Amino acid sequence: MTTSTKARFEGTVQPWGNSLGLRITRAMSDMAHIGRGDKVSIEITESGMVITRKEEAKRLRLPFSEAELIAGMTPHTAHADELPTLLDDETER
Repeated sequence: MTTSTKARFEGTVQPWGNSLGLRITRAMSDMAHIGRGDKVSIEITESGMVITRKEEAKRLRLPFSEAELIAGMTPHTAHADELPTLLDDETER
């Protein structure tokens, strides 16, 4: 084991439908902090395969929806009249 290896397990790759599957034991999933439904990243290296748990981005719960924020907005209240005019070389081509 390398200095960064915490444990080593052996398993058998088996058919799973039209694919291949590798069963992860409870001990392995507990040590890796991986559970049912977790997203993982699989990286192929010269020595094999590295599977890491993806950190899910925490969704910020805002007090208002976008629809609530723009409800009743008009060009006047949105200050659309204050938008700058594009120069000729800034327009889409």
